[in-house]
Amino acid sequence: MPPNAYALEIRSPAMRNAVTAWLMLGLAALVGAGVFSVLLILARTPAVQEVIPLIDFFRIALVVHVNLSVLIWLLSMAGVLWSLASDVDRVGWDRLSFLLAAAGTAVVVLAPFVGAGDPLMNNYVPLLRHPVFYAGMLLFAAGIASHLLRSLLSMRSPLAVLDGARALHLGIALGGVITAVAIASLLASWAGMPATMDGEIYYEFLFWGNGHVLQFTHTMMMMVAWIVLAEASGCRFELTPRLTLAFLVILALPVITVPFLYFAHAIDSPGHRLAFTELMKYGGLSCLPLGLAVLVTVLKAGRVVAADRPEARYLRSALLASLALFAVGGILGFLISGLDIVIPAHYHGSTVGVTIAFMGLCYYLLPRLGFGAPPPRLAWWQPILYGGGQLLHILGLAWTGGYGVQRKTAGLAQGVDRLGEVAGMGLMGLGGLVSVIGGLLFLVICYRCVRGRPARQEN
Repeated sequence: MPPNAYALEIRSPAMRNAVTAWLMLGLAALVGAGVFSVLLILARTPAVQEVIPLIDFFRIALVVHVNLSVLIWLLSMAGVLWSLASDVDRVGWDRLSFLLAAAGTAVVVLAPFVGAGDPLMNNYVPLLRHPVFYAGMLLFAAGIASHLLRSLLSMRSPLAVLDGARALHLGIALGGVITAVAIASLLASWAGMPATMDGEIYYEFLFWGNGHVLQFTHTMMMMVAWIVLAEASGCRFELTPRLTLAFLVILALPVITVPFLYFAHAIDSPGHRLAFTELMKYGGLSCLPLGLAVLVTVLKAGRVVAADRPEARYLRSALLASLALFAVGGILGFLISGLDIVIPAHYHGSTVGVTIAFMGLCYYLLPRLGFGAPPPRLAWWQPILYGGGQLLHILGLAWTGGYGVQRKTAGLAQGVDRLGEVAGMGLMGLGGLVSVIGGLLFLVICYRCVRGRPARQEN
């Protein structure tokens, strides 16, 4: 492999098994999220409401859906990347970490059916106030923390020869360090919470600081995925490994301020909330240098000829869709001026940008793990459908938010009666439908890849 080639190699059977396990856990989380999205619809259907035994099942299903489709899916893909960046095989430790995370995910999925209720709709990590659900989340967190520690202890010295692959590995390691900071922030928040606080407001403050820090992890991993997808889709990524690593370090630099923010403000103070909001708003700009470098690389590359490299065409499609959604989400973040639904529009755009990058990474990895290649035409359309639907969805949210419609409301509580508001919500609903089709198509493509496993080949 050329020294400046940016690729993620499978170096051993043990690594292949670890990467496959975390990838399958992420896909299983998306399948579970899809099932709960169907339950969300059924819970709002009058005839079905009489059958469903839980009065507040809509909010219960929403809590599980959000945790599966955001927290568990994104951290499972971080687990994939941590495995790819490891330089030492530790089979027993890999198995323990995965089993903890998988068991936790299963418990989270089953919790509503064994009586877990009392949904708390706080930001970042909504919860069901029940011991079974808590146990599932703690098991998953333990698995992630274990895999993170194993991965950080299994990487070569930063002083090793720096080539393209090594720059990616160090970027992944930086993502791991940021995740460790998020875990430390969670412990600091827990230790600093007032004993008198309880309920949804308690968890709102508990997850506020570390939830914002974790977004830097997702952004770092997305940037690594962008570089891999750009290179694999036929672009010539012209940054040297040293400059690429420098840009990845710049992305991580805002996280240095986190300890100072915790010392400066009480956990339950408005200053704490504002400080981390500003960290995400302005610290997030640290991704611009590398993001612009990827964008320029894609624009200079020109059109992909499908007949020459079918993989390149659908990987480029995922890359472009991810770039577009993440950019829109970032722009909307600067338009937030209150508690209206511009906030979820911003969050959806940014999170979906990360998700599409990880979808493209799945298409990149599945054949290299010994599974079948994605069907080229479907894999090209899928990011367009999913990303296009989400774009309509968040533009509808932002449009309606301009009229002051508040977030976390539904039905008559939204007060949607003017033509512009109705049009915005209609656009949001249409986009949501298209994105659901795109999301289902992604799972179908991955299923076909897994079922169509060819004979394994040596890398």
